[in-house]
Amino acid sequence: MITFCLISGLILLFVDGVALVRGAVGTARLLAVSPLLIGLTVVAMATSAPELVVSLQAALNERPAIAIGNVIGSNIANILLILGAASLIATLPCRRALVYRDGSMMLLGSFLLLGLVYSGSIQRWHGIGLLLVLAAFIIVTFLKERRGGNGGAQVHESEADEVPSPPGGTLGAAIALLVGIAALVGGAELLVYGATETARAFGVSEAVIGLSLVAVGTSLPELASCGVAAWRGHTDVALGNVIGSNIFNVFAILGATATTIPVPIDTHFTGLDIWVMLVASVLLLPLMMSGAKLSRLEGSLFLTCYAGYIGWLYYGL
Repeated sequence: MITFCLISGLILLFVDGVALVRGAVGTARLLAVSPLLIGLTVVAMATSAPELVVSLQAALNERPAIAIGNVIGSNIANILLILGAASLIATLPCRRALVYRDGSMMLLGSFLLLGLVYSGSIQRWHGIGLLLVLAAFIIVTFLKERRGGNGGAQVHESEADEVPSPPGGTLGAAIALLVGIAALVGGAELLVYGATETARAFGVSEAVIGLSLVAVGTSLPELASCGVAAWRGHTDVALGNVIGSNIFNVFAILGATATTIPVPIDTHFTGLDIWVMLVASVLLLPLMMSGAKLSRLEGSLFLTCYAGYIGWLYYGL
């Protein structure tokens, strides 16, 4: 039964990752939303929707370790697992201007999360503050890029172009959106239940389950979109998706969850995990700012580091 819930939850979240993103982007296009705004908000929100619903569901079910572990673990997986896997398909260069702006925002979120973890709890006013900072960042970025900006607009517009609209026009977009929402809610419920019962059955902490199984499960949309983008040679989009997802995980997912219900911090997260996330974020940006490309060798090292981290979580290596 536990295995069934886990597998069903993961499958539903993957279905959500396809249907919800296509339905949301298709609806936005029908409403004449600009490609820039779609890339900045709709794509990022839709691909991060599994993290949002799972973290919120876990917090409301009094499983705060899964909620926090999902955010920290997803940010680690986005860099080490997803970028590592994408770079095996194609080397990943990036526009320096995008990395300076969005990468700096990602770093700000990482340091803020570090402080929140050591504060012992994330209160409602923390959540509101995170959401306000994200809203200001989106507005400033949109206005700057609409006036010409620094080239980052092309990446965000490409993110929107990567997502095909569902067939069937308005009806097709509506059906895809509804299927995505239903799969999201059902998948989140099954995944949280399955993860909780797995932790009990195998004597593993909910924090570890949140950092690994739940985090990877909710990152499936990013994995799919980055893999497809790398395969098509749209490497800017792959890296932009990861940086954007890490921004939304901290400011939107954690912000919305804490605004709904204050989240206590498990002491497990003050150990290695938050530092792995921070170091991965810090090391990624100098590599991109230097103009270098994330090669297959470096991607292999990312994947090796992620495997080592997961091994340490479960076996104390």
